[in-house]
Amino acid sequence: MEKVVALLSVFGLGMCFSLLGSISVKLMPRLKIDQAKFGTLISAFMFACLVASLIVGVTIDKLGYRPVAIFGFVATALCIFVLARAGTYQVALVPCILLGFGAMALNTAGNTLIPVVLFAGKNPAAASNLGNVFFGLGLFLTPLIVSFLFQKTSYEKAVSVLGVIVLAPVILAIVAVYPTSQAGFELASAFALLKEPAVLVAALALFCYISLEASFCNWLPSYGKEVISKDFAGLDGAVVDATAQQMLSAFAIAMMAGRLIASQIQLITTHGGIIIASVSLVAVLVILAMTKSGAIWTSALVVCAGLAFAPCFPTIVGVTFAKFSPEVYGSIFGIIFAVGLLGAVIVPKTIGNLAKGSSIQKSLRLLVPACIALLVLAIVLGYII
Repeated sequence: MEKVVALLSVFGLGMCFSLLGSISVKLMPRLKIDQAKFGTLISAFMFACLVASLIVGVTIDKLGYRPVAIFGFVATALCIFVLARAGTYQVALVPCILLGFGAMALNTAGNTLIPVVLFAGKNPAAASNLGNVFFGLGLFLTPLIVSFLFQKTSYEKAVSVLGVIVLAPVILAIVAVYPTSQAGFELASAFALLKEPAVLVAALALFCYISLEASFCNWLPSYGKEVISKDFAGLDGAVVDATAQQMLSAFAIAMMAGRLIASQIQLITTHGGIIIASVSLVAVLVILAMTKSGAIWTSALVVCAGLAFAPCFPTIVGVTFAKFSPEVYGSIFGIIFAVGLLGAVIVPKTIGNLAKGSSIQKSLRLLVPACIALLVLAIVLGYII
């Protein structure tokens, strides 16, 4: 049962990270905001995630997995229900901020439990890749469900359905039997871990990677709408919106497939640095192509990006965990994920600001340096003992 809760936690996290991007084509007109202000909503959510990551780590160490998982499902659902009814930018900002706390409860519960309960705790990188297939499933289903419901019912009802889906697993979280929590962000041990080269390099690598993933999750629908509208000016607006939202689903499917493949590589924990460096190079080429390509190539490039991004996060986490004892997994995760979220706070917002005077397509060039830095950091991480 605890395995199911762990997997559904990262599934819910996937829903949280794709939520704003999935509803962006309807939310921005509804709130009467431009791309820059939408970018602020993303940054507010990500900054709240950063703060919450540290707080939730302390809580899971003191109280265990159950209360954190329950809180995650309930808080996330309530924030989605409020966002479904928000009619102004100021009102929408509040659930976006609070959503960060629900998302990080799901994140910490899932990603510290998965390496313990999968593969008997013996291959953390493979376990993280397999578990985070469900993160990809959340990314995939959210825009797909929203795209379908937007054509069938009102915005309020469509978004509320997502809240019901997130809330449903809370029963399992209540009745599950968990292992004794060895995870959690402890301030005393955190300062010592900050001196560890592997932790510092992993934190910087996640800064680069999470900035990439957050930018794609939140800007892909708008990017797709922009490119499709430019190349097919006479296409019906509803069709354009639906097609643009489905790009995020294609990205998520590719991420699921990539992580499933990565989870079957027995030596991924040992050679994870080289694997991440290789896919980072692929990501550079894909993003450069996306900044210049027309609509006809967009879906294929999005799929390539998803495959390239797929193993990065879970492999960084798994490779880093493998260098330490499980007793400090939570503290390590709290540190590296909090630093990683700084990238999600800064980069998507910057893309929105740049797009305001140009286009989202051209603004994606900002992601290329992040890919190159990730490539270098991954190689370094792989060789740190």
